[in-house]
Amino acid sequence: MDITLRRIFGIETEYGISVTGADRDPDPGTVAMIMFRPVVAASRSTNTYTRNGSRLYLDVGSHPEYATAEARRPIDAVRLDAAGERTMHRLALHAQELLREQYGPRTTVHLYKNNEDSAGHSFGCHENYLVRRDISLQLLGAQLIPFLVTRQLYTGAGTWSADGQFQLSQRADFLDDAISASTTRSRPMINTRDEPHADSDMYRRLHVILGDSNRSQIATWMKLTTTHLVLCMLEYCTHHGLDTGLAGMELADPGKAIKTVSHDMHGTAVLDMADGTRKCALEIQGTYLRLADRFVREHGDEIALNIADAPECLELWGKALDAVHFSDISELATWVDWAAKYRFVQSMRLRHPDLTTARIRQFDLDYHDVANGHIFDSLVAHGQMHTMLTDAEVEAADVTPPADTRAALRGAFVAAAQGAPGCTWSADWTHVSASVPDAKPREAELLDPFDSQPSEDYRKVMELLQGE
Repeated sequence: MDITLRRIFGIETEYGISVTGADRDPDPGTVAMIMFRPVVAASRSTNTYTRNGSRLYLDVGSHPEYATAEARRPIDAVRLDAAGERTMHRLALHAQELLREQYGPRTTVHLYKNNEDSAGHSFGCHENYLVRRDISLQLLGAQLIPFLVTRQLYTGAGTWSADGQFQLSQRADFLDDAISASTTRSRPMINTRDEPHADSDMYRRLHVILGDSNRSQIATWMKLTTTHLVLCMLEYCTHHGLDTGLAGMELADPGKAIKTVSHDMHGTAVLDMADGTRKCALEIQGTYLRLADRFVREHGDEIALNIADAPECLELWGKALDAVHFSDISELATWVDWAAKYRFVQSMRLRHPDLTTARIRQFDLDYHDVANGHIFDSLVAHGQMHTMLTDAEVEAADVTPPADTRAALRGAFVAAAQGAPGCTWSADWTHVSASVPDAKPREAELLDPFDSQPSEDYRKVMELLQGE
């Protein structure tokens, strides 16, 4: 494996909260705090790390958020993301029990893994990729952004606007700039906040914030894996002084383009390119697929993936583009979120021709409700939505960090700290520290995200927690 093509993957997911059926409406902030009572009881904070190495916290606006631990492979990030859903489901139902005591027996908590609420606010699903420092932001803007803008053909979560118009992406209409440091007033597609949580001379953390929150495990895996392959091409060519073959892909106006693609489920709407030519989303994705396929054939042994992952991804990528081209919703609906929802609504319209837009938007929310939703789970149960993981695998990922990143050290630390009498502890992505009564406090740095081997300082922290 070429060390230049190593990757750390992470997914940060913000969840939306609402309550129905209550005798009186509870404040969303109150619901979020009640939801996090078990978290505070275990860690004395609403911002903590879990036994699988992930971060669990309340974000701005009372959004519960789950950031997966460091993963070397996309499938491991998918496992952790699914474990995050499981954690949020558990916390929401516990809060529902408590709320029913105060707000009535029909009080129902809804926790949405989506990207917009009824008031028009957007919240994110952010992807993190550790990339080499020598890959420039200018190159990413010119040659990665067009891929990210058009990949919504198979990674979009789908949504219906208030006037009944269908779109591929929930995030697209909220995005303005291609690359910037802002996240609120003007939302970029890539955020430049330089927090690598690693050696800053060698790496930068690519913070991608244009993606939708996916319920589909396969779509999540494809989102990460296809992006990884494109990044590998860019990094390898940059490191070796080679032509990427992607110079003609730069978009004239990425903010306009992402909205155009979102409003066109056929992938044929024309986009203006920076060189004056015009291409559609299918053409752009087809170019990336062809170049990625060639890159894998020539350098597959150097890419930090399972040996089967890249060919499987390329095959599914090609099938997805063919299905979009031929408007074959049935081919897409077993793993593409927007297609699954679109097919479901079409089937409901056949049975109920008078189906209103308001009712369709309720279906949309139900699909993303990890606490009390029914549609997504029903699609899975009836084999209409395929999964990658078994329930046992997700359950294991809830308490088990990846063994080949520093998350293994953080997870073991959290488990030991939670079981140590009188322990006061803290953790972040690069440090752990603990103190117990009548002993000297200890701390350790975990700077290398690829390193799962304990340092001497880490051993001393663990000895402190274990009473040795």
